[in-house]
Amino acid sequence: MANEITVPLLPCRSIDEIVEFYTMLGFTRAYYQVRPNPYVSLEREDLQLHFFGMPDFDPADSYGSCLVIVPDTGELFEAFAAGMRKVHGKLLVSGIPRMTRPRKRKNAENHSGFTVIDPGGNWIRIMAAKPTPEEPGAKGVVAGKLMTTLQRAVVMGDSHGKHVRAAQILDAALERDKDTATAAELLEALAYRAELALRAEAPAAADDALARARALTLSESERGRLAGTLASLEDMEAVLRPAQQP
Repeated sequence: MANEITVPLLPCRSIDEIVEFYTMLGFTRAYYQVRPNPYVSLEREDLQLHFFGMPDFDPADSYGSCLVIVPDTGELFEAFAAGMRKVHGKLLVSGIPRMTRPRKRKNAENHSGFTVIDPGGNWIRIMAAKPTPEEPGAKGVVAGKLMTTLQRAVVMGDSHGKHVRAAQILDAALERDKDTATAAELLEALAYRAELALRAEAPAAADDALARARALTLSESERGRLAGTLASLEDMEAVLRPAQQP
């Protein structure tokens, strides 16, 4: 048999809170009921998510998760990000809800992935259908020590949600490799370090990582190649600015 469809059914504290969040991301409400049990279904093109309400549910304790395979994680991320910026004026990068950025996952054969953690604490894991293509001239090139450690930190922080441990791993590598890593490698690592700091509600550490990233000297070709990473610095600075106001 072919053409089967699987639809995840996930818990949440409030279906209205879920509807508001996913509407921001471009979903529409397909079904909604309050009685006898709170239930809502949401759709965005071919993507379907269903939720059931539990008023006493704590999102921080949720184990709800599902995997969504898409042709292009970057395109979907930018669409979600645009919705967040329109409603909140910034990306939601810490707390619940939040969203991570697309990154290659060493534990998923270098498929690009990002995660949406919704108000119910559910991890909607968006993964690319195919591995990320290698950059021209990259075949056979061995990743530097810092990049190898960054890949480990991404698995720890983005796949497992252990952002404090990921930060510890990355701090050790940044100290060890600060004089040998390239500026491009340092930018990637410092951008992720700032993101981890925001998740850990450590604005001073995030500000320090961002300042170090901004101080790096990059060539024009590097700036073009790392445009997404540079854009992420602006997103995180937008999060920090309100927190730094008196």
